[in-house]
Amino acid sequence: MLFWNWRKALKNKVNLFERYLSLWVGLCMAAGIAIGKLAPGLIDSLRALEFGSGSQINIPIAILIWLMIIPMMMKVDFGSIRKVGERPAGLLITLFVNWVVKPFSMALIAWIFFRHVFSAFISADEASQYIAGCIILAAAPCTAMVFVWSYLTKGDPAYTLVQVSVNDLIMLVLFAPIVRYLVSGASSLEVPFQVLFYSVVVFIVVPLIAGAGLRSWFVARRGAVWFEKELLPRFSPVSMLALLATLVMIFGFQADNITSKFGHVVLIAVPILIQVYFNSSLTYGLMHAFKVEHAIAAPGALIGASNFFELAVATAIALFGPESGAALATVVGVLIEVPVMLSVCSFCNRTRHWFPSLYGGHVSESKTEAEL
Repeated sequence: MLFWNWRKALKNKVNLFERYLSLWVGLCMAAGIAIGKLAPGLIDSLRALEFGSGSQINIPIAILIWLMIIPMMMKVDFGSIRKVGERPAGLLITLFVNWVVKPFSMALIAWIFFRHVFSAFISADEASQYIAGCIILAAAPCTAMVFVWSYLTKGDPAYTLVQVSVNDLIMLVLFAPIVRYLVSGASSLEVPFQVLFYSVVVFIVVPLIAGAGLRSWFVARRGAVWFEKELLPRFSPVSMLALLATLVMIFGFQADNITSKFGHVVLIAVPILIQVYFNSSLTYGLMHAFKVEHAIAAPGALIGASNFFELAVATAIALFGPESGAALATVVGVLIEVPVMLSVCSFCNRTRHWFPSLYGGHVSESKTEAEL
């Protein structure tokens, strides 16, 4: 009975985190800025901890990101990729937006705003840094938080796993060359390929291998049902707490940038917001045009809109330093990620009736979800 009550309390805490996620994120951002301003010595000591000389990969952030991403990677069943042939349209649209449209549209939008629209308010060097940060942000499709967004929109969990799995595999190959090509072309910065390669290994390959290995090991020992129903829910608080701690660290590192350049934060948010809503609308519209069911269309729109901001921030820090304009741009992405994604979730839930012939028996559920 005691064990059951503990599990019930744990589940309620997780739901509390999910329900008020924007509040916790906001509090952690504020806490990080406060720590950065009040305890600069502590922040400097944490910032100095790196994997080897010149790697520019921060150890505390790497560990927190592993704690956050590995449980999410454990949810990914790569065997489910074989079933995608039965309903390929949703996946193909998601991949088209993520890899053909999103990075290049972000590069164009960022170039227009920072080189022209906002040129009177920022220097040329700052423009290059902000463009680079926006490109890095857009080149990394969301992995961890997609499962939360899919849950909030009553998405098909198996298909979401497929979308995430394929994106992760493609990211291993395309993330580094896309970032290098676009950053070098749209800004005056040169991307050190070796540092970018190390970032991909540390923040994608390591958690991907660890998650897949742990999943295989646990399933082999205790079975898939125990793994899905018993073990994975216990890791949810770990991922959430690691996410919040990561935000505290990131905003602590960026405290001076954020407080001294608040006007720039507002400027950076403009092209990112345009890009997010453009890509989510494009994905959602294509899903509707190709008659993809809502349980696939909604998560697809959210994947197309959201970013793997943990990787983006870590890569920007590794490439250009924790106090760089590129890192600030990715942090602004973190700042607006949750509120924007919640607005997209709400829109998808309220437009479920756009797919009347594609989902059956869920009208009452969709209305309840929209009202919530």
